[in-house]
Amino acid sequence: MFDRYEAGEQAVLVHINFSDENSREDLHELQMLVSSAGVTTVDVVTGSRQTPHPKYFVGSGKAEEIANAVRTSEAQVVIFNHALSPSQERNLEQLCKCKVIDRTGLILDIFAQRARTHEGKLQVELAQLRHISTRLIRGWTHLERQKGGIGLRGPGETQLETDRRLLRERIKSILRRLGKVQKQREQGRRARNRAEIPTLALVGYTNAGKSTLFNTITQAHVYAADQLFATLDPTLRKISLKDVGTAILADTVGFIRHLPHDLVAAFKATLQETQEADILLHVVDYSDEQHEDNIRQVDEVLAEIDADEIPQLMICNKIDRMEGIEPKIDRDDEGRPCRVWISAQQGIGLDLLFDALTECLAQTMVQFQLRIPPKAGKLRGDLFHLDCISDESYADDGDWLVSIRMPSNDWQRLVKKYDGHLNDYVVNKH
Repeated sequence: MFDRYEAGEQAVLVHINFSDENSREDLHELQMLVSSAGVTTVDVVTGSRQTPHPKYFVGSGKAEEIANAVRTSEAQVVIFNHALSPSQERNLEQLCKCKVIDRTGLILDIFAQRARTHEGKLQVELAQLRHISTRLIRGWTHLERQKGGIGLRGPGETQLETDRRLLRERIKSILRRLGKVQKQREQGRRARNRAEIPTLALVGYTNAGKSTLFNTITQAHVYAADQLFATLDPTLRKISLKDVGTAILADTVGFIRHLPHDLVAAFKATLQETQEADILLHVVDYSDEQHEDNIRQVDEVLAEIDADEIPQLMICNKIDRMEGIEPKIDRDDEGRPCRVWISAQQGIGLDLLFDALTECLAQTMVQFQLRIPPKAGKLRGDLFHLDCISDESYADDGDWLVSIRMPSNDWQRLVKKYDGHLNDYVVNKH
């Protein structure tokens, strides 16, 4: 059997430019991914092709160049900035005499390092198993025979069939456990919906500054670093907004171009926080020259998980790295906030962000002035319980004059509770 080398700390990177725009990857992003995985780059091999070669992905001459780079630098692993087929990986490993992984394998390795919660670890394992299941034959060519021996000769499972069966059983087990976690998440979401607490989800390209913004707003201590996929597990915190009340802010995993489909499927429960949000806060690193492309990639993933119809507020982050940009709110043709320019790390423009969030959520609020007689003391208690009173006084006849502001859903529930009599107390509407 071919000796499978363990991944080491020194890597040769391979980046190929294709004429097809959809097949192109970013070399700088690969270098950031490799750095995030804790691997040192010792050499970079680049080239150009029209289409991938069926045997080595690259041409045979380029494959020899990669093998020579491995021998010269004594690298332990070759990392391709592209998706390789199982046979291409096997052929390259035999030529280079070291481990070869593709872009998907690299992202999976980073996710495995970052997973902190039980759910995150299960999701990573599920994605890894689905990825490995197509590559089982690589290491088991010497076991393609049936099990045998004295007393055991004859028909039976090959070693490969046994491994595939064990993989299928493990995947089923993980899916069952993830199903339980998903039910727990749904219960939490239903409770928030019953309480009519709005949910805001931070989305954006990886390393756009979502976790830094999350920590600044909520005073949480979520791991944040200048590296790709620093956040893997979703985190939720309560925040308080003026004139709106309590809202839930969710920090989610960052997106990346050509995110492997196995990862999208495996992280369905995590991404569901995005699907269920009232507003998506799309954080963009505007100091990145490729921010327009990154915005497009995020929108594609949002469409893939059916979250593209949810209202978005774009957060233009890292303005401290740009010259001549001041914190501000941009508005659309109807006067609603559409972009907020801030620096999460420096805390610049956060007051404008809160104003924009309040304005976006306040569109679902109602304002009334009520005149409540002494006999309606129960209603007064309900209003205090909802914490919706902005001003109060007493009339000469003892009636209570009160100005209220609350979500329209809360108001409709109160009207229903008092059989429509609540409208008799309304003095005027704002």
